[in-house]
Amino acid sequence: MMISAELRAGDPAAGDGARPLRLLAHEELAHPCDADALGFDTTDALEPLPTPLGQERALEALRFGVAIRHEGYNLYAMGPEGAGKQTAVTAVLEVRAASEPVPDDVCYVHDFDKPQTPRVLRLPAGKGRELTRAVARLIGELKQAIPAALEGDEFRAKKNAIEEQHKSEHEKSFQEVRELAEQKSVALLQTPMGFAFVPLRNGEPVKPDEFGELPPEEQARFEKEIESLSQLMRERLATLPKAEQELRRRVRALAKETILAAVGHLLDELRKQFEAFPRVGEHLDALGRDVVDNVGLFLKNEDGPGPAAIFGDGDSPLRRYQVNLLVDNGELSGAPVVYEDHPSYDNLVGRVEHRAQLGALTTDCLLIRPGALHRANGGYLLLDVRRLVTQPYAWDGLKRALSGRQVRILSLGQLLGFTSTVTLEPEPVPLDVKVVLLGERQLFYLLEQLDPEFHALFKVAVDFEDVVDRSLDNDRLYARLVATLVKQAKLLPFDRTGVARVIEHAARLADDSERLTAHVGMLTDLLREADHCAREAEAACVAEAHVEAAIRAEERRAGRVRERMLEEIHRGTVLIDTAGAKVGQVNGAAVYQVGRHAFGRPARITARVRLGRGEVVDIEREVELSGPIHSKGVLILSAFLGARYAPEHPLSLSASLTFEQSYGPVEGDSASCAELYALLSALADAPIKQSLAVTGSVNQHGEVQAVGGVNEKIEGFFDVCRARGLAGEHGFVMPAANVKHLMLRKDVVEAARAGTFKIYAVDTIDQGIELLTGVAAGAREPTGRFPEGTINRRAEDRLLELAKIRLAVGALPEAKIAVGADASLGQS
Repeated sequence: MMISAELRAGDPAAGDGARPLRLLAHEELAHPCDADALGFDTTDALEPLPTPLGQERALEALRFGVAIRHEGYNLYAMGPEGAGKQTAVTAVLEVRAASEPVPDDVCYVHDFDKPQTPRVLRLPAGKGRELTRAVARLIGELKQAIPAALEGDEFRAKKNAIEEQHKSEHEKSFQEVRELAEQKSVALLQTPMGFAFVPLRNGEPVKPDEFGELPPEEQARFEKEIESLSQLMRERLATLPKAEQELRRRVRALAKETILAAVGHLLDELRKQFEAFPRVGEHLDALGRDVVDNVGLFLKNEDGPGPAAIFGDGDSPLRRYQVNLLVDNGELSGAPVVYEDHPSYDNLVGRVEHRAQLGALTTDCLLIRPGALHRANGGYLLLDVRRLVTQPYAWDGLKRALSGRQVRILSLGQLLGFTSTVTLEPEPVPLDVKVVLLGERQLFYLLEQLDPEFHALFKVAVDFEDVVDRSLDNDRLYARLVATLVKQAKLLPFDRTGVARVIEHAARLADDSERLTAHVGMLTDLLREADHCAREAEAACVAEAHVEAAIRAEERRAGRVRERMLEEIHRGTVLIDTAGAKVGQVNGAAVYQVGRHAFGRPARITARVRLGRGEVVDIEREVELSGPIHSKGVLILSAFLGARYAPEHPLSLSASLTFEQSYGPVEGDSASCAELYALLSALADAPIKQSLAVTGSVNQHGEVQAVGGVNEKIEGFFDVCRARGLAGEHGFVMPAANVKHLMLRKDVVEAARAGTFKIYAVDTIDQGIELLTGVAAGAREPTGRFPEGTINRRAEDRLLELAKIRLAVGALPEAKIAVGADASLGQS
């Protein structure tokens, strides 16, 4: 079998070494801010920024979500933590809320017909407090008026008349029996055991022993008469309970009449005061009836039986007559804007508290407590979504309230069916609230994907930008943002050089010289720390030096891990070469994230090639230290090699790649360029300069693609080279697409200006391999071959050689089998 070494001319896999290599000028390594162009001396001269910078999309969505009043148009404000979402949303909501009507007060009152279900009273703002105080005054007046009325001379006289009449009727009934008995010579006596009839003889009671001496006929007569009288007495006694009941009824009726005369005008005044509110009138009517029915609650019983004994219930509390002002909006001038920082289930929907009384838990309508939904009703409620979803059943409680458009106070025990304590089931409160969730984008997408109810309830996404475009106009607006934050935090004024340095650092935080970070939290931290440095130096304003000192101090505080890693490189524990050249070895770069601090560090990447079946083995992947994106990058290398060097014959190599001295997970494709350079070096037997480090990802056509963390990677390799001495040969190879992201430290820029550290931008793998090896990459000629001696020609020749060896090795077993068969036939 013949293997062709030719490729079709013009094949896109044939490489392109014609494009020029770029050595970046020092002006391209950072985009400084011109302090003089900002046009002010200190931030005291700047007007505060009225709206968040660069958040037009978010503000447009926010205003839309607030203005539309249809059901389900609640909002989710998304963006990174510290991006100023809460501040921006609150500012917009407060402006909107100021022009909206104040919502009603909400009260709970005792339901005298259904004590376990307190009633809701909704009153205009301020009227709830007025009702609460009026009812409290009413109760106080009732406590004075009712005892006074029942202890007055008029009530006592009427009551005594009723009792005297009852007594007279009672005595008259017994007198009739006594007189009848006397007519029959029988006496009616009252003993400790009750009433008794005794025979009379000569006007004197007959003793028991004398009764036996009477003639039998007389004894029989007396017994018959006494039996008849006893039956009559029993009949008269049987009427006593009814008479007593009638007495109590008449006394109670008298008391009610007296009470109504004494307190009726008080209730009438209260009804008139709230006559515009029918539910209040209904409650006052029920309250008045209950007061009359339970007048004993207002009576003292300190000296034994008294007026309270007539009515009973003397020990019942008066709390049930009071009004629980659940939500008081009397102090508001517009709709409420509420932020609940602990959105637990109870804090959202409210709760019913209990009191320990005589070993038992009791409750009443005064122990109903409002939730954030009650307080924000008629306005706006802001919630942190991460805190919300981590609270048990809080998310479900919020959805239930929004879906049902009412707030029903149910304890978790009631909700889950575990409650054994007697509790209340308050009447639900109608809900009209706009909820704004504050959280990260990841949580938004997870909720939208996993919760089918989410989109129906939160239809408006308010997406805050992470960065804003950088221009002279935006630099000036950013200066106003700095001035706003300085005034809010009451810091020293910043001069224009200090603001210019803040803007430069904002571009570095954005990892883009053409962008500025919108992360207000990080910016505020920097301003505070720079203010501290200025005050330590007893400066009148914050200048560039103070901002720079704050930045370096923060890096120093977070730099222990970085310094230890660099130290191990300098001590030779971690092997990194910065001089000489080696085959199959290249300096890659990795970014480490420690908290909020990121830093770069060079990493040795090596490659070995041998005869195989076209496999590029990622050792990190084999031991499960490689992430999926890194593994994808390695697979792209196989595709690139096959397409460029072996489109018409088997790719017959086995290559292994690894990050040397790597003991943790490796993720990302930013090392795929370096890995490909190491493979090409090993195939072409071309040493790579160890004075250079590389980053970048590569596609199947050999084009170098942008990666993240390029500033940290360059600075990490620069620090290693500087510690060993910069000799002019050190540098860094990066994707040309990343040039716009460069915001390097001043010491790196100065080294580039002096020519002691060079930074190169490449568009293709061919450009990079030429720079790293000093050997031309070579472009495919019309003949289909690469020029002799180029990297691509040497790599292709090596792969052709491996393919021939593989074919030869693969044919040997077939030859041996054929010989064996012939021999066996010959023997037979």
